[in-house]
Amino acid sequence: MECVRVGVIGVGHLGSLHAKMLADIPGAVLAGVFDLDPERAREVASQCRTSAAASVAELLGRTDAVTIATSTSAHYAVAMEALAGGKHVFLEKPITQSIDEADRLCRAAAERGLCLQVGHIERFNPAILALEHYTIAPMFVESHRLAQFNPRGTDVTVVLDLMIHDIDLILSFVKSPVRAVEANGVAVVSESVDIANARLQFENGCVANVTASRISQRKMRKMRLFQKNAYLSIDFSEGTAEVFRLVGENEPEKKGTMMLGEIGSGAHKRRIVFEQPPVKEVNALRLELELFVKCVASGTPPVVSGEDGRHALEVANEIIKKIDQQHFKI
Repeated sequence: MECVRVGVIGVGHLGSLHAKMLADIPGAVLAGVFDLDPERAREVASQCRTSAAASVAELLGRTDAVTIATSTSAHYAVAMEALAGGKHVFLEKPITQSIDEADRLCRAAAERGLCLQVGHIERFNPAILALEHYTIAPMFVESHRLAQFNPRGTDVTVVLDLMIHDIDLILSFVKSPVRAVEANGVAVVSESVDIANARLQFENGCVANVTASRISQRKMRKMRLFQKNAYLSIDFSEGTAEVFRLVGENEPEKKGTMMLGEIGSGAHKRRIVFEQPPVKEVNALRLELELFVKCVASGTPPVVSGEDGRHALEVANEIIKKIDQQHFKI
């Protein structure tokens, strides 16, 4: 199988990491990079043993696929140019600025039989991968994603900068339409909302309470899932997960399981067990790029599709709308 020629468009902090990873991924060839800052493009190209293109069109001419890590405002135009040129696209989150733009990209990819993958990187966090053998069907979710202030990313609200990670994960877990959204937030140090809280109510009865801040004194990236007979705690920063479950008295114990107690009696007696699923040493960014290359090479569907990115954006936009309405009332 021939190697997939991949180019990187936008080599700021995140895009430069794309380039460095792709230069080292088996089955991929880093065919070049492009950035609006030519000096930056040449610097990253030199570091990654490739060349800098003078334009997006030039880069597309030497690639089978591209990853796009530009500012969000440029996502649609650049991705559409790539898709129109028959190139597979990995697009960093959020997929676009508007639902209409996201719909157009999804249609363009489908009509041309091209892979469109969105960079919701937490899907590949070791803590999430450790839960692959568990049934996840939460009825209550609580998540906190708190970060110290960094001017990078403040061109969008904290909902699109940070909260959208948790929105995407929650939608992938719950698999039920969102029935109602309540939200509030405030701009503190930037011109857009820096801290926000949202309450999502799903048609199946699940409720998710989601908080994101980029003005916290300490970092926190945690999610707790409560469901019938189980409680799951996920620490994205540490890459670990903990599971508390109710199991039948005669269910065989898994390796590393700790019994915490028993409830019930007779035929209804059950055990409370604690488990820490083994965690693999995985670089989440490398893994999602490896799977993108596999998607291009084999035609397999992307793990995080354009439709997934569109769904997360739709909910994020509804949260932003509710926050704007609250500000109008004030």
